[in-house]
Amino acid sequence: MGDPMTDTANLSVERADLLATLDKHRSFLRYTVRGLSDEQAAQRPTASELCLGGLIKHVTRAEEQWARFAEGGAEAMFTEDDGDWAGGFRMEPGDTLAGLLAEYEKVAGRTDELARTLDLDAAHPLPEAPWFEPGASWSVRRALLHIIAETAQHAGHADILREAIDGQKTMG
Repeated sequence: MGDPMTDTANLSVERADLLATLDKHRSFLRYTVRGLSDEQAAQRPTASELCLGGLIKHVTRAEEQWARFAEGGAEAMFTEDDGDWAGGFRMEPGDTLAGLLAEYEKVAGRTDELARTLDLDAAHPLPEAPWFEPGASWSVRRALLHIIAETAQHAGHADILREAIDGQKTMG
């Protein structure tokens, strides 16, 4: 805590809790890449295609999309830059860990501002997709909870990958 990105002074308890929880899971994710070179961040040390840099990239993109959803609904959620889904899980030539982390911080700052200011009860219909119930809507609150869940899930994946690279663990 104490991060200016998620300063919770003067917020409702609910908003402060959402921001503190998101900050905690972001910290776990960022911790898993601490001290790694770009080459290590691009390694795929397990049977999956996942790499640590790719997870940072994916979580950044997912958070950005759900923040756009929270602000403007399904029509605001996707841009033409979101087309390469598989590329969003790997480090491409020219990607650096420092660059990916800087973009993550930028997106996180924007999400935090929305969490501080948007009406948490405002709801938007979900985009049409086979994994969403047809006609369902999500509130801004639920979109933020989804960002938290996505971040926590991938922080766990990142911990496994980091341990496979050099034995370091986030906790324990």
